[in-house]
Amino acid sequence: MLIGIVGKPSSGKTTFLNAACLTSYKVADYPFTTIEPQPGTAFVRVKCVCKEFDVKCNPKVGYCVNGVRYVPVHMLDVAGLVPDAWMGRGLGNKFLDDLRTADALIHVVDASGSTDAEGRKVPPGSWDPVKDVEFLEREIAMWIVQILKRDWRRLVGKARSLRVKPEDVLFERLSGLKISKTDIASALKASGLEGKKLDTWNDDDLYNFVKVLREISKPMIIAANKIDLPYAEENLKRLIEVFKGRYEVVPCCAAGEYALRQLAQRGIISYNPGDCDFEILKPEKLSKDALDRLERLRSQVLKKYGSTGVQMVLEKVVFELLDLIPVFPVEDPKRLTDHHGNVLPDVFLVPRGSTARDLAYMIHTELGDTFLYAIDVRTGMRLGEDEELKERAVVKIVATAARR
Repeated sequence: MLIGIVGKPSSGKTTFLNAACLTSYKVADYPFTTIEPQPGTAFVRVKCVCKEFDVKCNPKVGYCVNGVRYVPVHMLDVAGLVPDAWMGRGLGNKFLDDLRTADALIHVVDASGSTDAEGRKVPPGSWDPVKDVEFLEREIAMWIVQILKRDWRRLVGKARSLRVKPEDVLFERLSGLKISKTDIASALKASGLEGKKLDTWNDDDLYNFVKVLREISKPMIIAANKIDLPYAEENLKRLIEVFKGRYEVVPCCAAGEYALRQLAQRGIISYNPGDCDFEILKPEKLSKDALDRLERLRSQVLKKYGSTGVQMVLEKVVFELLDLIPVFPVEDPKRLTDHHGNVLPDVFLVPRGSTARDLAYMIHTELGDTFLYAIDVRTGMRLGEDEELKERAVVKIVATAARR
């Protein structure tokens, strides 16, 4: 799973990545600080089953704090997007190509309205962030349109001569964008083009299809960043009103989250990502100015919005947009261990509706090929290959001996 961080220059994308992943990529208040794509690993929170089974888990990746499991997810911050990026303007083509394998997008918007379409500084409140969302939608849609248009005649000819379904020829061209045939079929239906022959499509049909396809295949959430600055609150209300029913808008203060996580890492404060407050452990390590800034962050962001928003955005992407559920596979159902003796070593985030055999394939291809059945550790019941896994299921996969 890969979550792409997108937006225009100077909106706070890299700060969001640093805050989510505790990376230290360069940030600055001028456009195109980021040129090369910047990866990071963030963590989403899952209620661990360790307390239910009265065991102490030792995760192979991630960590567990007081029964809260932090599960890793991969992120990628890409170069800022400017108008007409799909035509190659700015770092457009590079930016868009970096998004090919993203499963979902976080659009970081400057909610204070203090940067224009190019990411240049303007008086706070003078830029409408709604425009940022509208132009980014168009840029990504036009990028996909151009990918299809480059091969459109051949696709139409193949569909006509071989009587191939539109979703089959479209999938052939779009599979490199991590777009499934199911996504394409859903977009055809939602855009009113189901059953319509490709050679009858006009430019509007193609654009509308692609716009819907992007919303289905790469769902997006809006992180209304810089929420602590003037004009941000009123712009937040406008963003929520304009995009109601299409995108969820979450107020964010990425810079505040990054500061809190750095201080927590140094042991100066007690703070976990997503908390609604923090505790200062070593006030003597902080200047009066730093203490004042922390108090403003507490009153203007944490108390007002419930968190800095960064962790909330991540978890809404994973558990709502992508609709993933946590599953705990084990090898020894009595001790809840793997073959090395690690207790509850893994958590897999799987699409809701995944079966026991799907999980086996996620663990290892050979395990999926030799799958016999799974065991629900809580009940001791067998799960067949088509049995859907429940949220927070603890399962053992039973397979035949490895083929030679």
